[in-house]
Formats: sequence, C-alpha cells, structure tokens
Amino acid sequence: MSILTHVLASLFGMGSWVTICGLWVELPLMVPQIPEGWYLPSYLSVIIQLANISPLFVTLMHRFHPGTLRETTVIYFIVSFGILTSFFLAFFWSERVVVQGVERSVPLLLLTFLISIVDCTSSVTFLPFMMQLKAEYLTSYYIGEGLSGLIPALVAMVQGVGFMDCVNASQILRSNETLGIQYLNGSERGANNLVPYYHPANFSVEAYFFFLTAMMVVCLVAFLLLNYLPAVTRERPNSLNNKATNRNGESKKSFELKPMISSQKGLQKPKSKFGSGTYTWLQVVYIYIILAWVNALTNTVLPSVQSYSCLPYGNQAYHWSATMANVANPVACFIAMFYPYRSLVLMGVLTSVGSVIGVYLMGMAVLSPCPLLVNETSGAVLIAFAWFFFIFTLSLVKVVIAVILRDEGHSALVWCGAIVQLGSMLGAVTMFPLVNVYGFFSSGDSCNSNCL
Repeated sequence: MSILTHVLASLFGMGSWVTICGLWVELPLMVPQIPEGWYLPSYLSVIIQLANISPLFVTLMHRFHPGTLRETTVIYFIVSFGILTSFFLAFFWSERVVVQGVERSVPLLLLTFLISIVDCTSSVTFLPFMMQLKAEYLTSYYIGEGLSGLIPALVAMVQGVGFMDCVNASQILRSNETLGIQYLNGSERGANNLVPYYHPANFSVEAYFFFLTAMMVVCLVAFLLLNYLPAVTRERPNSLNNKATNRNGESKKSFELKPMISSQKGLQKPKSKFGSGTYTWLQVVYIYIILAWVNALTNTVLPSVQSYSCLPYGNQAYHWSATMANVANPVACFIAMFYPYRSLVLMGVLTSVGSVIGVYLMGMAVLSPCPLLVNETSGAVLIAFAWFFFIFTLSLVKVVIAVILRDEGHSALVWCGAIVQLGSMLGAVTMFPLVNVYGFFSSGDSCNSNCL
C-alpha cells in the first residue's frame, strides 16, 4: 500500500465536513456576539438538513440518469465553492439584519446553508469517488473525515475558546466594561446575579475561519493529486488487469454498478454472509436502518442539545465535551483500519451501546439546568467521557457499514450517502420543534449556582 495515497485520502476526506464541524467548536466565541444565543445549535441543525436538496438531486440523477453527472466535476465544483463560501464567512459571520423588528444573523445563517450544501453533497460524491481506489484506502478517508472535526477543535483550544469567569452583573456595569455589557440582556443588567464573562481569545474568529478556508484548499489539492499523480494511479483496483478487461469487452462501469442484491437462483449459499455480496433484502434494510439511526443521533439529535447537556457543568465542560467528541471519530477510524470487521451482529451491539450512552446524554439535557452531579467535578468528567464514547462507538458502526457497502459497488455507496443525509434530516426535523417551538429544554447555565 502507498503511504502517500493514504495521506492524500485522509486530506481529501478532511474537507468533507471541516467548515460545519468548525462552526460547532467555535460556538462559545460566536454565541455572545449573535442575537440567537445558544439557540443557534438547533438552527444550525435544521439549516444543514435543508441543504439536503443538493445530495437528493445528485442521488436522483444517479438513479434515473446514470452517467449524466461526472463525479469528478461535481467534486471540483463543490470544493471550490466551499473555499469561496468559507472565505466570505470570515467577513460576514457577525453581521446582523433586522427582520420584522428583530435582529437576526441572516448572513451567518445564509452562508451556513451554502456551506451545508457543499458538505452534504460530499456524502454522495466523496465516498463513491473512493471506489476508484483500493478498499484499504476507504478507512483512511474516514480518518480524514474525523480529522475534519478534530483539527478545528485543536485549533480552537489554542485559540482559547471557552475561557470565561462568572462575574456579578452589577460589577460589570460599575466597571463600565463595554464588551461585557454587550453580552447581557435586560433582566441580567438589572439583577445582582452571576453571568458569564468571556475572556478575549488568542486570535479572532475571523482568523479561525481563514484557517478553515485553508483546510478546504488542502482538500482541493489532495483531490487533484488523487486524480493525476502516477503513484496514486497504480493504487486503483483495476489498474493491473486493464488489458484483460479490454479483451473481454467489460467496462469499469459494470464493476461499479454491481447490484446491492444478487440473485440467489442457481447459487450455492456461502458459508459467511458478511462481505460476500449476497445479502438478503432483510439484511440490506437492517444495514440502512442502522445507518440512518446512527447518523440521526450523531449528526443532529444529540448535537442539537449538546449545550443543554454540558453547560450546567461549566463552559470548560462544554468545550472539552465538543473536543472529546471530535477526537473520538478519528480514533475509531484508526482502530478500524487494523480490524476491518464486517459483522452485522457487532454492528447491532455497538449501535445498542452507543444508543444507551445517547439516552444518558439526552437525559442530562432534559434535566438541565440541574442535571445529575451538576456541582461535582465528576459530573463534568463523566459528561465529557460520555460524549467521547458516544461518538466512538457509533463511528465504529459507520466504518463497519462503509466496509460492507464498499464491496457492494458504486451504487451502494451513493445510497449510503443518501441514507446518511436522510437520517440526519429526520433527526433535525424531530429536534427543532422540541428545542425552539415547545421549549422542551431549559437553557444550561455555565454560572449556575441554584442547584443543590
């Protein structure tokens, strides 16, 4: 195997969700300066899912007009568009527009939607593109996808995201700290209570978004090299038998369009059903339901309430929970590189374990602002590790499914991306009214002192 190809596959995968993941970890610095406050995570979840119109279009084109869309061309376009949009985000993220007498972060929400189109479309283009390389490089791609969350989180730690003190509101007013006054609403200004005061970061939010733009540029360069570098060309699965392929009149397209369901007539049942390309309809439905469920939990359902589950334990607990969650994904993918299991039973066990941890996290969000162990250090440690193992176990499930579907051909991976986005969308549609309409969750207070 080529180490260079592994690196390029990881750098390519790194650009899949880097800007959206970067937004999540930058929230503690952004929220005090935007009118939506900590309602922003649920807005982001819905906006990201609205962008699914783009992968839906790509999936339908693959289904009804196969071969019309050139995958490589689409990837060049969306990555270039992502670079441009991320660049504009650095300039306009804090701008406000008055809508029906209320200030809204319209530029931020609009640019988030455009970036989401790029990232959502990557689910149905990046993964099928990896069919052109040997199966070993698919896990490297998933490691890169995990790095799209980890690297922004590490940069945010260097930036100083989440460092704050709990100070008396009247003390801020008396000291005439204009920056602090900007963060207080009317009730807080007149109250003698503790409120969060955020320390200045080591570098600005704008500089952080410029860094995310640079990561998108790296993704584009890696994609160029994956297409044109001779060392990578030798790693394509059909490169050694192109002559035999031409002699037999078989095209590469026929290999890529290998059906997900194979006819069982006239075939001897294999000893192992895993990875053999002979899954029954029931097994296929099981795989895709698990895929939709896992992505709903990890992409929208739990991220929508992450602030509620973590902020009662303090701002540092929230920041470390977000960071640990981003570390979990590449760690899981790295382990899967050496143990590429295809077991449907293991998939179900890991999904169950991850779902149980998700229930705990959701329970803490429901109990906010007074969850279990709220005034204890152990509570903060437990919530951070719960987020780590939640993402870790379900990331392993994603890799197991990807390894299985990789052997089923190009079409299976296209539908894999579509199911990922469908599950995420259903999760967002479910959570948005619970958070923003019915007020089912109470805002976590990082300076909470009322829970006994």
